[in-house]
Amino acid sequence: MRSFPSILALTAAAAIACAHSQPEPAPAAPAPQPQAAAPAPVAPPPAAAPEPQRPPKAPDVQPVSIYFEFDSAVLSPDSRSALQSFFDSAQKRPDTRVRVEGNCDERGTREYNLALGQRRADAARSYLVQLGLDASRLSTVSYGNERPRAMGHDPESWRENRRDDLVPTAEAIGRADSR
Repeated sequence: MRSFPSILALTAAAAIACAHSQPEPAPAAPAPQPQAAAPAPVAPPPAAAPEPQRPPKAPDVQPVSIYFEFDSAVLSPDSRSALQSFFDSAQKRPDTRVRVEGNCDERGTREYNLALGQRRADAARSYLVQLGLDASRLSTVSYGNERPRAMGHDPESWRENRRDDLVPTAEAIGRADSR
């Protein structure tokens, strides 16, 4: 059993010897930096190719209102002039459709005013077609006296409400229906 204390002593000596920290290795010498050559001039990036010239966009077609006499669907000279101007701008935008909305003042029955509003819308539509606007670009609707612009019950309000509104719509011609 004599060997047991000697094995124990050797193990303790080895543990003590391992407990001492080892010296840290010397830091590596930094690698020599090569002499920096003068930077080569950087070529400017190639100029962007000029954007192709697009033709100027045609102005949007603006809504227009035309007015009628009492109980009439006859176009006045002022109405014809306004329709001519509208036609000129609509011709520059063949992708735009137009809705002609016929309106009436509050006098008359609902049914009578709906029919009169339709005659007024049809009169404006026919005139635009005669000028050369494609009929497939036009639609009509009558609101009768349901959409007054002026709320009064006097001759000035009635005059303002006897009108057609020509409204360019967002529907584009020639596009497939997305439904």
